[in-house]
Amino acid sequence: MIQSHAVAYAGECVSTPVYYGTIKGDGVSILYREAGPSDAPTLLLLHGFQSSSRMYEPLLTRLATRFHLVAPDYPGFGHSDAPDPQAFAYIFDHLTEVMEHFADSIGLKDHTLYLQDCGGPIGFRLPLAHPERVAALIIQNAVAHEDGLGPLWRTRRQYWANRAPNETVLRENFLSFEATRQRHVGFNRMSKPSIRIFGQMSSPS
Repeated sequence: MIQSHAVAYAGECVSTPVYYGTIKGDGVSILYREAGPSDAPTLLLLHGFQSSSRMYEPLLTRLATRFHLVAPDYPGFGHSDAPDPQAFAYIFDHLTEVMEHFADSIGLKDHTLYLQDCGGPIGFRLPLAHPERVAALIIQNAVAHEDGLGPLWRTRRQYWANRAPNETVLRENFLSFEATRQRHVGFNRMSKPSIRIFGQMSSPS
């Protein structure tokens, strides 16, 4: 299915086709968004918590003239299947396997990973399995080290250790205003984002 969007940016109207597809793998149907020419440098965009590939739609329309972009929904997110947790392991190792098989199924070879939030723990595992496929990493608010797990994670650690008495508090922690603000703007709203460039992607002229 194809859906064409006319989106205004900085006074300009950009009409970019965004394709919506589903593919079956690992017993689940995965929805994905795709834009841009297939022969352009490819970005595989992995979304964050409480979101889906929908979060990348403005980016798809802005970059589709220069890059080939693919943004899937994980199982249990967006419009992908949500299997029963008793039958499906919602853990990063398993979600990584699903995304790896997804990339294989649509024929992704050389690509750059764009990782946001929990897209990090999933995406960081992909180049470990297939380093030859990943040209670069673009990391946005994706933590994969102990120093990055601040005070909000104390409640989550307690939940990991003992689920039953901490589940209600965990839900409040995840859905609180402060947790939501931190996910989107960080601890300090006035601080500017930190950007480090370790390499440069080429794009067609």
